[in-house]
Amino acid sequence: MSKARVYTDVNVLRPKEYWDYEALTVQWGEQDDYEVVRKVGRGKYSEVFEGINVNNNEKCIIKILKPVKKKKIKREIKILQNLCGGPNIVKLLDIVRDQHSKTPSLIFEYVNNTDFKVLYPTLTDYDIRYYIYELLKALDYCHSQGIMHRDVKPHNVMIDHELRKLRLIDWGLAEFYHPGKEYNVRVASRYFKGPELLVDLQDYDYSLDMWSLGCMFAGMIFRKEPFFYGHDNHDQLVKIAKVLGTDGLNAYLNKYRIELDPQLEALVGRHSRKPWSKFINPQKIAGHAHNRQGQRCANRSSAAIHRSSSHIIAVGSLTETKDCEGASVVACL
Repeated sequence: MSKARVYTDVNVLRPKEYWDYEALTVQWGEQDDYEVVRKVGRGKYSEVFEGINVNNNEKCIIKILKPVKKKKIKREIKILQNLCGGPNIVKLLDIVRDQHSKTPSLIFEYVNNTDFKVLYPTLTDYDIRYYIYELLKALDYCHSQGIMHRDVKPHNVMIDHELRKLRLIDWGLAEFYHPGKEYNVRVASRYFKGPELLVDLQDYDYSLDMWSLGCMFAGMIFRKEPFFYGHDNHDQLVKIAKVLGTDGLNAYLNKYRIELDPQLEALVGRHSRKPWSKFINPQKIAGHAHNRQGQRCANRSSAAIHRSSSHIIAVGSLTETKDCEGASVVACL
């Protein structure tokens, strides 16, 4: 049995009402207090709108949930309530529902987000360090509260670059961690899935989120989004093995006594670990370096990325993903 090395017994030591979301009684607010302004996004389980609180004219985000099990809705609400006030955790302001359809909506604080596909290519070395550190603070906090996010990716990290404000959003897949419990591996988005999900290891822990953060970090510093671009779950593992090497993967599999499906094992093959320097692309970093000054900028950016790449702890070793802890990554940044 695998157990988290940090924050192992948070939910063991806390009273049942802290993690027993099925027993939650939802306190409903007034839906008429909010008006939809415009649609800003949609996902598998919800549609998201910019809204306004008609009582004080303050902007908010309205997440209208699609039909899902009550249990799942209660889990998201309970987790958001438990994490309220934590560093860089999006704040749940209210919970409302339509009187006729009974469709529930979650009301959140507003963040003036810039699309990551636009923002990330403009970030400096310092910006990347800053925002990764801010995200690590959010993850360390939720892990310290016995909660795994299970869907860390750029789409769920809102950044108001003008205010240098980051918020970790979308806690719909989040779950309470109980040592030894077997969880659903159909969580996280493919490009950010940790190896444990791809090899069907169900007794995973918080380190799942650290892998996803590492994938984000690599994508940001190497200007390659997503960094691991698999066409399906099997191909995703192949893409990881081609970068980090099959020696690390095999050590990981042996450590947790996992046997790969023969077809998947054949697909993965054998690969050596690639040096991080292989992924540096000065043209992407500096844009069109047409002159000597531009080339000097490219060289400086390359050097900065060499430094940053040495900090990719979460994607650095397959044998460490089950044991990685937020504090150690923070210390390295």
